Amino acid sequence: MKILFVRSGNRGLDPISQNQGNSLSDKGLDVVFYDIVGKGIKGYLSNIIKLRSLINNERPDLLHAHYSLSGIVTALTFTKTPIVISLMGSDVNSVSNSQKYIIKFFIRFFWKEVIVKSKEMKKNLNYENAHIIPNGVDFKNYESIDKVKAIEKLGWDKNKKHILFSSNPERPEKNYQLAKEAIDVLNIENLEVRFLMNLSQTEMPLYYNAADCLLLTSFYEGSPNVIKEAMACNCPIVSTDVGDVKEIISGVDGCYLTSFDEKEVAEKVKNALKFNQRTNGSDAIKHLDSRIIADKLIDIYNKALNK
Repeated sequence: MKILFVRSGNRGLDPISQNQGNSLSDKGLDVVFYDIVGKGIKGYLSNIIKLRSLINNERPDLLHAHYSLSGIVTALTFTKTPIVISLMGSDVNSVSNSQKYIIKFFIRFFWKEVIVKSKEMKKNLNYENAHIIPNGVDFKNYESIDKVKAIEKLGWDKNKKHILFSSNPERPEKNYQLAKEAIDVLNIENLEVRFLMNLSQTEMPLYYNAADCLLLTSFYEGSPNVIKEAMACNCPIVSTDVGDVKEIISGVDGCYLTSFDEKEVAEKVKNALKFNQRTNGSDAIKHLDSRIIADKLIDIYNKALNK
């Protein structure tokens, strides 16, 4: 089976879809990638002709678009090749009703199968036939290693506590202001904040393993990969109750949900720092192994092809 992935390339290589494509390749599928370059609706639509040409040349069995705008561009090539869409989070959880109507239009007339990342997304989309499939975790890359060794490799100060913020603090939806306010409330000496941004796939696991706590304060998420990657590395977590975080960290000691109150965030971070050991997060998310997720995707591909 040959699959053409259509995804945004505006922020460089997308590690989430790349990992998903690699896991499918490991299962014997032929996966080809098309990266959309161009921001906004006009930028996306400018890719239609190039994408249609690639479809004609590659002749894939199925197209898998990641994010609603990618799915719209794919549909507007007017290809007869079946399309599967993965909605990612922001394109469902933070859009207007009119934008949801547009998504429903393409679901009805163009997209054969629809994937969402969490129960919350399915509820917000209000589409009964959507498949809930979170992004998987590559356990070959994300695994627990000795914390001291990770700190030494990164050159961090071993005498400090290190809080790892989940994203680029400049992205407004990630709500770094709340994290900053909570850290100010903590008022702990020898505390350093690190950021998960502009890192290689080699550096990412080291950051999770060296950190005392991952902090996520987003306003909304689908199924945040940073949570699953931190779990795979047994890193303590404090997160707002967004996406499927509650479900993923449930019952794992050293992982805490918080409201959007800075004092509560500070208290939960204090608890995570006092925990002062690694979690058993990796055991709790074995069902999210990329290889298992790949099998679920293949089932959906076959369903789309048989319609």
